[in-house]
Amino acid sequence: MLKRFSTGACALLLSFSSVSTPAYAARDVDLLAFALGYFDANDDESAIDFRAEIRFGKPIIADLKTWIGVEATSDGGLYGAGGLLYDWEFADECYFVPSWGVGLYSDGGGKDLGHTVQFRTQLEFQYEFADYSRISLAASHISNADLAHRNPGTEIVSVYYSIPF
Repeated sequence: MLKRFSTGACALLLSFSSVSTPAYAARDVDLLAFALGYFDANDDESAIDFRAEIRFGKPIIADLKTWIGVEATSDGGLYGAGGLLYDWEFADECYFVPSWGVGLYSDGGGKDLGHTVQFRTQLEFQYEFADYSRISLAASHISNADLAHRNPGTEIVSVYYSIPF
């Protein structure tokens, strides 16, 4: 069942893109990732979510890599974060990329997440093209991990496009 879902997810991601970038010799290249998503997907305070991230290609241990990024919402929220990701190729050109990060959040008139410090967990399925660019579908959760009495958290569903640089 998981293999069928993974193959289907890769086929879906492949159908979204026809853009290409120059080929690179090294497999572990730095990626500049852009995403468009749906912030607070399971609640009534939804907004459009925009992201830009740098995903560093050089692993620190095995396939464990680092990332930094910024996220903004259409209702004024702003989140800057960094963390770790695991780049696992489970089939030819298909990757499962769980990640974890911590950063600072300002609601800017959008959803109040209860604290300035927020943690992000994310699960992502990616398809990698021959030129090492990738397209992916991600689901993430941001919350303050009970650092405050109020911890509503939020879920975001995003589509990423990553290019090597």
